Amino acid sequence: QVQLVESGGGSVQAGGSLKLSCAASGYILSSCGMGWYRQAPGKERELVSWISSDGSTKYVDSVKGRFTISQDNAKNTVYLQMNSLKTEDTAVYYCAADFRTSPGEWCLVEAWRQTNRLDAWGQGTLVTVSS
Repeated sequence: QVQLVESGGGSVQAGGSLKLSCAASGYILSSCGMGWYRQAPGKERELVSWISSDGSTKYVDSVKGRFTISQDNAKNTVYLQMNSLKTEDTAVYYCAADFRTSPGEWCLVEAWRQTNRLDAWGQGTLVTVSS
């Protein structure tokens, strides 16, 4: 069973920066992609960013130019560098992943859309941005 452990959340003033990390453990043949979602109080969960195994990335419009996703494939770890944070970035951030965990398994197409089929979710880390 694959597990994801997040770290790096916390409190910061608007304009500040934080870096989130998410490390995967368990039996993983290969990574198809990993990403970050967030859920603010009273709002639905939304995709923040996704990075596929080939390095291609996807960002929600509200974070483009401020957040950068990266990965270390050898460590099955994904990072989210968050700069110029705004109060509206306050949320619980969740890491999620699509992995190949058995021979013959295929990667999901547009995995970030298929949240109910992702292999693992982290426990969430709170990011609080104050004015």
